[in-house]
Amino acid sequence: MMSGTLIAYFSASGVTESVARTIADVTKGDLFEIVPEKRYTDTDLNWRDSKSRSSVEMNDQKARPKISSHVDDMDEYDTVFVGFPIWWGVAPRIIDTFLESYDFSGKTLIPFCTSGGSGVGSSDTKLHKDVSPDAKWKPGKLINRADKSTVEKWIDSLE
Repeated sequence: MMSGTLIAYFSASGVTESVARTIADVTKGDLFEIVPEKRYTDTDLNWRDSKSRSSVEMNDQKARPKISSHVDDMDEYDTVFVGFPIWWGVAPRIIDTFLESYDFSGKTLIPFCTSGGSGVGSSDTKLHKDVSPDAKWKPGKLINRADKSTVEKWIDSLE
């Protein structure tokens, strides 16, 4: 359907991964999991603990958790879906790390997110600062279930 499509995603609980796999199935795109160099534990993800790793990262706008792997052939992709769970109303800092690691000039970026309680809000537009100004952005979409028909309708609306 879309030529040169990459679906890059960070998933802490598996929900975002499931949606990413459905998007890859619909678009026939390649999957890339954004894996932290140091994986998050349940304790790290305790948003109620202000000293948990995720809380500390999200309270530090300059935090950039390291990623354990790299997309070797980013030049092959014209379209990049970027998936993430909503943390503290925005994308986790590791998404900033990912977006700052590549040149997205001329590429179309399409954010998608999952959330247990909040919507997309400004999470996708806050990411624009992390990439080259001539990247093309499509509006972000909250998708909490890997329902193929919902994903197909959304993908069709993008074209």
